[in-house]
Amino acid sequence: MDTPSKRVDMVPAKRQALILEHLRVNGAASIQELADTIGGSQSTVRRDLEHLVEKGYLERTHGGAHLLQPMRATFERETTVNAELQHAEKVAIGREAAGRLSARDSVIFDSSSTVMEAVRAAAERDLPLTVVTNSLEIADFAANIKSWRIILPGGTVRPGYRHLAGEPGESFIKTLHADLCMTGASAVTGTLLTETSLEVASLKRAMIGSARKTILLVDSSKFTAPGFCTLSDISEIDEVITDEGISQDALSSLRSAERKVTVVRVSAWPASGRSKL
Repeated sequence: MDTPSKRVDMVPAKRQALILEHLRVNGAASIQELADTIGGSQSTVRRDLEHLVEKGYLERTHGGAHLLQPMRATFERETTVNAELQHAEKVAIGREAAGRLSARDSVIFDSSSTVMEAVRAAAERDLPLTVVTNSLEIADFAANIKSWRIILPGGTVRPGYRHLAGEPGESFIKTLHADLCMTGASAVTGTLLTETSLEVASLKRAMIGSARKTILLVDSSKFTAPGFCTLSDISEIDEVITDEGISQDALSSLRSAERKVTVVRVSAWPASGRSKL
């Protein structure tokens, strides 16, 4: 019987992220299996699957679904769904990254969901900062922090995404000399960082070039096939912060580039445990 459970009121993005994570781990699943995973009804799962198929995440199978592997090189996750994927990992990475900030730093934050978690954690430290960001979500959140000066570089809002790209923001970013840049990437393949969008990659390159130090914040799911366009090589990054799910092959590639890598144990947060490799 198709009976909804007490968890059926979960927001759609969270349900869909749980479905995607289950399929990432298991490869494929039936509708009943997915209903058990999210604690919802089969009809709810069917609606979520229809949405995920329409957006290009999945391919339907008889009685279930499986992930499209590999994703198209230009595939971009929806903002709301992306924020929920590997959420615990992103929070742990963000808390670790926030510890790199010092009072009166000037810092460039890109619009990635893991960087957003670093911003949330930094707000708890109540440090005076000068913040430059192309993220409307970060700017909206940070506007309530009295000790932060917030600078938006300008540009065009990309349809469906709460961030700015293009001119005049990119030219403005290139005039800066910030202390630190925190950025994400769509994919890390060996020592190559890639993005799915030309304009986003171009803006992030400007951000990296305008900071004395750059920290890459990527959860372990980002170590995968390359996206559509090159962002940079890992040699342009000073430190990588990721989680314990990273494969040994991916970790070896980062080590070969002689970059600092910090692997965060997700279970260690909010405690201070971490592993420096």
